[in-house]
Amino acid sequence: MVDDAESRKQGKHPEKALSDAFVRTVAEPGKYFDGHGLFLKVDATGARRWVQRIVIRGKRSELGLGAFPLVSLKEAREAAFANRKLARSGGDPLADKKREKAVLTFEEAARKVHKLHEPSWRNKKHAAQFISTLETYAFPRMGRTKVSDVSSADVLAVLTPIWLKKAETARRVRQRIGMVMKWAVAQGWRSDNPADAISQALPKQDKTKQHRKALHYNEVAGCIVAVKASGADPSTKLALEFLILTATRSGETRGALWEEIGLDAGSWTIPASRMKAKRDHVVPLSARALEILQAAKNLSDGTGLVFPGTKHGKPLSDMTLSKLVKELGFDADVHGFRTSFRTWAQERTNYPREVAEAALAHTIKDTAEAAYARSNLFDKRRKMMEAWALHIEDSAISRRVPRIS
Repeated sequence: MVDDAESRKQGKHPEKALSDAFVRTVAEPGKYFDGHGLFLKVDATGARRWVQRIVIRGKRSELGLGAFPLVSLKEAREAAFANRKLARSGGDPLADKKREKAVLTFEEAARKVHKLHEPSWRNKKHAAQFISTLETYAFPRMGRTKVSDVSSADVLAVLTPIWLKKAETARRVRQRIGMVMKWAVAQGWRSDNPADAISQALPKQDKTKQHRKALHYNEVAGCIVAVKASGADPSTKLALEFLILTATRSGETRGALWEEIGLDAGSWTIPASRMKAKRDHVVPLSARALEILQAAKNLSDGTGLVFPGTKHGKPLSDMTLSKLVKELGFDADVHGFRTSFRTWAQERTNYPREVAEAALAHTIKDTAEAAYARSNLFDKRRKMMEAWALHIEDSAISRRVPRIS
């Protein structure tokens, strides 16, 4: 008579022929059958794993269901039954298994999305920030989780600690997680975006806009004089004063190239690729701005940068300008000098609003006003920028500081 173990080997027992005790203790190598094509394969080493024989679309196949004890007898039976049911209805559990294995972890998916979108971002800084914020806040919590398994609870756990303390950063992290999830949806790995499902679970943030710190327009001259008298690098001094006189953004000034400068025309054409609004911006240059450019010629390092940094071929860093202003005792952000200019134009001149907005390269959202201000108002802006430069000099005189030369 064939004993029970031998019968299980031969597959003669009906469904649920195996028991938990048998699975735990069996040591003889072989295949021990249970039902629905499920069997326990015991290797010569004693290792045990679940396998299912199944016919999928007329073809006999074997599916690995995992090792024991990581996968229990009950779990193996449930998986085998589900596979057989799917196969009988025309499905393909083997293909589903392969697709499941292909699903990336959240970290792998995020890095894939980062690589796909990197060429379209405005600059390397934005590309670096996308992945660095996820590395800091998201990967430690859910980086190893399959992107198909990331839940709203995972996203909530990432955002909750920073949602109120670092509101802007938290919003960006949420947006970037959502971007990865939308890509996963497009891949067919999930049908929802868990970053969108947590709005009611997060407290309301203070959306009051935090304005950049700015000096009063009558204090700008004193800052420039202090900068000129400092021990800062000559390129840094010239760049900061040029930024103030042209009312441009830090990155626009620091990245200025000689090929963009028209000394004879007294203008500086910043290409669309370096502008926030993605449009060319022509800046009229005051007499003092042109003097700064003449002085900057002596600092040329052969790379084409108007204001080269300390590292050859590299522009000045944003931190260099900000640090200088703060170290000299001025409670202002570099970007705040644009506010100083805009307030001066509003309070001390009669130039129309659209002229000042054009000088700042702001996008006019009102369609009627945008149609009215279709030109770049260059001639009016030239007069205004010259008046701004003269105001700074006059402020220096009135405050009894040495004339800027």
